[in-house]
Amino acid sequence: MSVPPRHDAHLLVVDDDPRIRQLLTTYFQDEGYAVTGAADGTEMRDHLRLRSFDVILLDLVLPGGQDGLDLAREIRMQSDVPIMMLTGRDDVVDRIVGLEVGADDYISKPFHLREVHARLKSILRRRRPAASFPEPPTEEIIGFEDWKLNVVRRQLLDPEGNEVELTTGEFDMLVAFLRHAGRVLTRETLMDMTRGRNLEAFDRTIDAQIVRLRRKIETDPKRPQFIKAVRGVGYVFTGRLD
Repeated sequence: MSVPPRHDAHLLVVDDDPRIRQLLTTYFQDEGYAVTGAADGTEMRDHLRLRSFDVILLDLVLPGGQDGLDLAREIRMQSDVPIMMLTGRDDVVDRIVGLEVGADDYISKPFHLREVHARLKSILRRRRPAASFPEPPTEEIIGFEDWKLNVVRRQLLDPEGNEVELTTGEFDMLVAFLRHAGRVLTRETLMDMTRGRNLEAFDRTIDAQIVRLRRKIETDPKRPQFIKAVRGVGYVFTGRLD
């Protein structure tokens, strides 16, 4: 007998291996989540057309001519829904590419279900930081160079007032820079501020996140005016706060 959902989060598990798909589905249903499964990109698109999801657990190797990286790029063109990539390939290059195309976390198979759950809860906390408070907190808006970042609503507006979609990791990274503008932040410090020491992170993960963030807020990402590298140390936000 299935357990009634105890959370408002709905997960989409995309994996062509029916055993892994069923394992994740059963585990998270027992933990009180709503879970939908998909065997490939076609089924994933069908589900995404019908409803929205809070987190997508996406296998890297899939049938049908499109792998998880292709599907992650496709998802990112339409949505900022958090993506957790699950893969049997434990290659650093794959991890970097996965994060560069928009994944929020990357877990290698075989994995421990409790670890997957811990990382999932961390993503949901960052995604909805005010969910545990009975009253909505006072809005915090940080302005820089005519941009507006609403920390509570997790919304970024460009100088023309258009909303710029950010992934969970990109948003947390920008908040860290704005709250410490002018201060050089090491990669280790940025890991602590954005992903947490309980998650597997490394220097190139931070570099990949910054490359993606620059593409969204810099006029010329190759000659950044806001987020600049400090050789051998880390990065610093040099833009003007409003």
